[in-house]
Amino acid sequence: MNDRSLAVLAAVFISSLTIASVLASKIITIAGVVVPAGILAYSITFIISDTITEIWGRKTANNIVAGGFVSLAVVAVLIQISVALPSAPFWQNQEAYSSVLSSSSRIIVASLTAYLISQYHDVWLFHFIKTKTGDKHLWIRNNVSTAMSQLLDSVIFITIAFYGQMPVIPLILGQWAIKLVIALLDTPVVYLLVHLLRDKKHTQTAEEVI
Repeated sequence: MNDRSLAVLAAVFISSLTIASVLASKIITIAGVVVPAGILAYSITFIISDTITEIWGRKTANNIVAGGFVSLAVVAVLIQISVALPSAPFWQNQEAYSSVLSSSSRIIVASLTAYLISQYHDVWLFHFIKTKTGDKHLWIRNNVSTAMSQLLDSVIFITIAFYGQMPVIPLILGQWAIKLVIALLDTPVVYLLVHLLRDKKHTQTAEEVI
């Protein structure tokens, strides 16, 4: 298959991941549940990783996850540097800038740890279920792997970031509930992407034979 499709998916994965880390500085309420504003952007990464695992396999998906981790770490460092650099004398927005972009070391560690474990787990579980179901029942491996990995992500991130500061169990359950809804809604998107990519793969294979 042409590498262009994989490159586009990798770009969407990394851009969604990195912008989610920025958007997360705003806390929003969905159906009475308090969650970071980056929850939708971050959920997109699971759509992409499941699609890549389905079409290109576990090894390729793990490579994308590793690339995402490096990107997230680089963004975190660059943000901290930009906040620390002295502002121009005429620029009066340093306090607002810092309040939006600055994160404590505890939040950064929580974010990186939760990302790495949950994403690798998602790829592993998706691949494991596929070995049992073959090409059938995409919806099962998509929903089960995403649901369990999102639970891992919520537990790890909230525990590391907020344990001892606020009650973590309600935060974990609330965020996971919203993530479950998003996971169910993203299933048609995964089916569409897989369908389009498989059709493209078959077309390219036929052209190579001719």
